[in-house]
Amino acid sequence: MFKKITLISFVGFFLVIGVSLFQARQFLKHSPSSDASDRVIEIKEGASFREVTKLLVDEGLVTSEFSFRLFGKLTRQETKIKPGEYRLHRAMTPELLLDTLVKGEVLQYRVVIPEGKSLKEIAEILERAGLVEAEIFQQIGRNPQIIQALGFDGDSLEGFLFPETYRFTKQIPPDQIVVRIASQFKLVYDDAYKKQADRIGMTQREVVTLASIIEKETAVPEERTIVSAVFHNRLKKKMRLQSDPTVIFSLKNFNGNLTRKDLKHASPYNTYRVKGLPPGPIASPGKEAIHAALYPADVDYLYFVSKKNGTHYFSLTLKEHNAAVRKFQLGKKGKSACPSCIRKEAG
Repeated sequence: MFKKITLISFVGFFLVIGVSLFQARQFLKHSPSSDASDRVIEIKEGASFREVTKLLVDEGLVTSEFSFRLFGKLTRQETKIKPGEYRLHRAMTPELLLDTLVKGEVLQYRVVIPEGKSLKEIAEILERAGLVEAEIFQQIGRNPQIIQALGFDGDSLEGFLFPETYRFTKQIPPDQIVVRIASQFKLVYDDAYKKQADRIGMTQREVVTLASIIEKETAVPEERTIVSAVFHNRLKKKMRLQSDPTVIFSLKNFNGNLTRKDLKHASPYNTYRVKGLPPGPIASPGKEAIHAALYPADVDYLYFVSKKNGTHYFSLTLKEHNAAVRKFQLGKKGKSACPSCIRKEAG
């Protein structure tokens, strides 16, 4: 009788184990639902595995708090979960879910920084993406210690925040965002560019400053090296650059309408008043604009004027330029739609 009871108990024990193992396998290998719609959750820094599991259960991503916690303990992964935002769904198995959290496959935000954006505009783009407050980003971009640590000179990183598509997590510190974007510039501005800058007698800052003006003056790829040549030629002849974008950069509240009064604005960035390049870049140029600044076209043009279709007319002489202004910019009544074009006649 005793042996019979022992045998029944023995069989019952293994039956319970077998059922438990089967249930465990079913739990690990099967998702709570076929619903694959995204659910974004955030695991806070320092959150315990119990807190993480409860969050997953509350979001319907895990069906059994006990089983998931047991699984984490048995696999020794309960302390390896990385904090951050995750994009998960109920069609994920607990096994895949835990693997995702342990690997730290956190949600990344895609941010596009276009060519020709200023430090302020880049800060606003990042703020809209929910990554950093614009004011804080600008403060970091003007932090002397960070500028020096990155190997740049000047009082800000204006022009050196390279336009590119980036991916950032919400958890990345603001200063690391700045470093990441500025470091991309250093990858683009390579030894070949440094050697060419030396050949034409320009510093890196001067190259980027000129490139930023080229970037703002034209969006037509075929024109960049020609616009570059105009500015190089004017610099050699000690003529003022008379670039509208530099004036606009110097204005605090530009409303989109550049006036003759604006052209008289006192600023070291107003190239209608001061000779040579402005003190620094006015925006972040792309690689093509940097290349154009270093390799200007072999032409003798000294002037250009907008043809109002996105392209420009280039002139060798002031007489030719004046004629182009009358043709492309002056209305029937002789009133200029481009006040700065008249000023450029002064050379």
